[in-house]
Amino acid sequence: MTVRVLLADDHPAVRSGLRALLETGEGIEVVGEAADGAAAVGNARALRPDVVLMDLRMPGTDGIAATRAVVSERLAEVLVLTTFDLDEYVVGALQAGAAGFLLKSAGAATLVDAVRRVAGGQGVLAPEVTRRLLDRFVVPAAGDAQPPPPELAGLTPRERDVLGCLGEGMSNADVAAALTITEATAKTHVSRVLAKLGLTSRMQAALLARSAGVSAPRPSAGGPSLRA
Repeated sequence: MTVRVLLADDHPAVRSGLRALLETGEGIEVVGEAADGAAAVGNARALRPDVVLMDLRMPGTDGIAATRAVVSERLAEVLVLTTFDLDEYVVGALQAGAAGFLLKSAGAATLVDAVRRVAGGQGVLAPEVTRRLLDRFVVPAAGDAQPPPPELAGLTPRERDVLGCLGEGMSNADVAAALTITEATAKTHVSRVLAKLGLTSRMQAALLARSAGVSAPRPSAGGPSLRA
């Protein structure tokens, strides 16, 4: 299946370079461009791409606000691509619902792979920011651990299993294999987990799962059984 991509960056030369780069990847089509956040949201509504490749610092509506709008309207997945790895940008983008965060220094193969992974329902983080993000959200200082959010109590045991799988970065196909359910059922469970927890992206769910200590189930000695 072709992955349809919308480019959002205020520099025409950058958009041109990204278009040329992405279109060398098999099964990727750039369907539109936008020079600011407002145009990115409008074009996402009109074109319904699979992925919006979003810069953060743009005139008018910035990339974080545009990401929030795109994700809240379920127009597309958002992969942030920026020059800046400042913590407030990383956190702001992920809180807005971005499925991934990469730096513009990423190589061509890394970018193409990230676009495909995000389109397939996975999360992507630049190695440069992963450790800082884990330190901030996943590894609290001694004595500073927070109680799990009350919303977790509303999840069924199966939904907790799904949340644990998301915490390990699994795609829908991976979740289905781990829990011996169909991929369609896995997708339904993921949607319910996000809705119950008030989240807008798998990346947000992964961070929550890790910070709350929710892990994926391990196969029992007798082997898995098929269940929904």
